[in-house]
Amino acid sequence: MPLTKDKEVQKEYQNIREYTEKLVSNLETEDFVVQAATHVSPAKWHLAHTTWFFEKFILEAFLPHYVHFNNEFLYLFNSYYETVGTPHPQARRGLITRPTVEETYSYRHYVDEHMSQLLDEKSDNEELQELVEIGLQHEQQHQELILMDIKYNFSFNPLHPVFRDNNYEPSSHTPELSFYEIDGGLVEVGHSGEGFCFDNEGPRHKTYLAPYQLANRPVTNGEFIDFINADGYETPDYWLSDGWQKVNEENWVHPQYWMKRENEWYVYTLSGLQKIDPHAPVSHVSFYEADAYARWAGKRLPTEQEWEHALEGHLIEGHFMEDDFYQPHSQYSTNETFHKAFGDVWEWTQSPYVPYPRNKPLDGSLGEYNAKFMANQIVLKGGSCVTPQSHIRLTYRNFFYPHMRWAFSGFRLADDL
Repeated sequence: MPLTKDKEVQKEYQNIREYTEKLVSNLETEDFVVQAATHVSPAKWHLAHTTWFFEKFILEAFLPHYVHFNNEFLYLFNSYYETVGTPHPQARRGLITRPTVEETYSYRHYVDEHMSQLLDEKSDNEELQELVEIGLQHEQQHQELILMDIKYNFSFNPLHPVFRDNNYEPSSHTPELSFYEIDGGLVEVGHSGEGFCFDNEGPRHKTYLAPYQLANRPVTNGEFIDFINADGYETPDYWLSDGWQKVNEENWVHPQYWMKRENEWYVYTLSGLQKIDPHAPVSHVSFYEADAYARWAGKRLPTEQEWEHALEGHLIEGHFMEDDFYQPHSQYSTNETFHKAFGDVWEWTQSPYVPYPRNKPLDGSLGEYNAKFMANQIVLKGGSCVTPQSHIRLTYRNFFYPHMRWAFSGFRLADDL
């Protein structure tokens, strides 16, 4: 018997909430509270914040006489929503040992029970269903962040702890690098309005693209080693001024998580320390490193409009979170035009994260979700090996500051015709 719409929403809610707990099911209690830097968060905080989101924006509004699990959580687990209260400082999330992990799970289950009750009572409320969809998309974003942050937090442990064992045989082949020529012209980009999207993905609009070419695959680890061996990190000619400053301030000499032992490159992964797979896409590079490599190679990074236009109609297939292998791999499909366009690594573009023409953020507090970050950040496209496949779209606009490297971020080359 096919599921009715309300049952589909309930099932989707249950599946995504359970998957978050599955992701962290093999963590020890001590693992849940570590925060190695201010830009990452403890796993326990992610579990609580995603729960706070449903409580604050849905249960408070739609369930009469709702009683909060703990009123203090309204402050502790607010991320950045100034219009609903003062958030607890992000830099201090790792200092919070209480509530315990056990109590955090109790909080999740308490909210889940009330969400189930609400969805039973008001299953035909379209506004409710739209907010639940935003909440679930938000939770999927935090599933990715959980894996990114666990890797970052674990990377400071000299024992190189294993989060998830994986047996993996690297490929011995990379498709030859080639470029597809694309006419450009007056094209349309942005979300068409069918299906879910975040408020930063629309409206769909026209833009002019000069003829350009886009690489058939991302740059690999082996190719990036060539850049390192060519003194790429020591040659200021390739670097933007801010990037060169970062290179010198933070002593960058290779991508994040890389190390050299007995003249051989290794990388820390969520499966422990492993030899670099030269045929896999390079990952954990900043926009500055991607841009420097492109200049060294005599190419450039694509704009987000070029990337989206070139990939129009491409199937959303690839290596995603559901594969339970949380690192880019070197298995390439034989029937793709653009290899690994989706999954494996987020791909840096050269485009600043700014609003589209006629863009308007959501009304109310959820208008803070994306719009207030539209300054000094760069757009990435395509998803990664820790992105849920059901979460990604052609029009999805991820964004990070150009110096950030803890995301599974790589790049493919482009050039003018």
